[in-house]
Amino acid sequence: MSADEVAVEQLWEKRDDLGPDDGDAWAVVYGVLRELDSGRIRVAEVGTDDSVVVHAWIKKAILLSFRLQRLMVTELGPFEYADRLPLKHGYADAGVRVVPGASARFGAYLGPGVVMMPSYVNIGAWVGAGTMVDTWATVGSAAQVGERVHLSGGVGLGGVLEPPQARPVVVGDDVLIGSRAMITEGARVGQGAVIGAGVILNPSIPVIDGETGAELSRGEVPPWCVAIGASRRRELPGGEFFLPCVLVIRRLDEGRRHDKAALEQLLRAHGAAV
Repeated sequence: MSADEVAVEQLWEKRDDLGPDDGDAWAVVYGVLRELDSGRIRVAEVGTDDSVVVHAWIKKAILLSFRLQRLMVTELGPFEYADRLPLKHGYADAGVRVVPGASARFGAYLGPGVVMMPSYVNIGAWVGAGTMVDTWATVGSAAQVGERVHLSGGVGLGGVLEPPQARPVVVGDDVLIGSRAMITEGARVGQGAVIGAGVILNPSIPVIDGETGAELSRGEVPPWCVAIGASRRRELPGGEFFLPCVLVIRRLDEGRRHDKAALEQLLRAHGAAV
């Protein structure tokens, strides 16, 4: 355990007694948030065995920050914010483009080449280099997004801080997520995958192989495939119902960049879109 981790765990054990006047505690927590903001540490990462490793102590530091700071009012031109943490800053030095109407919270990491259209990235999130966060997309607390990802308009990546050990949403490198898709509750999208517009993915949603009908997983889309929203017929005592699922309709060549024209044609053939 690092010195920061030990200090945070000790503060967590006495969290009910902490408040905004505890300057020493805030110095510890602020140091962790600063490391998060710079990308030197992260809430979660993919381990060598391809499992998601969650650093719960970092989430605890985020949660402690809410106890240790009073609400502060920030005015930016005609806009006013009241929050316990400041907004992220230093975009130009980090090589990040942020257009008016976009904001990220201090403690979120944005890699070089990230573009934020009017959108929002919350504390603890990691957004890899070259990623596009398109208009009205939201990257929730602690969500982990890889490099060269396109989050299309209105995409929602759910956030989770409590319980601290809960796995966040994880999106691999080179992923394309279609507009208004919702990836929540620790769901995972593998590297190079394409997610059609409007897909809802969470750990209760089965992911089905369109070729075989086999259930591949719950809440995890495999790498290098195209997946769309679908439904499965179910007979229940109350009648016949259609329950949501995610359908894998195509396997892609690993490492091959997405041909958006070809993808659009494929998706339209299945009544879907990006």
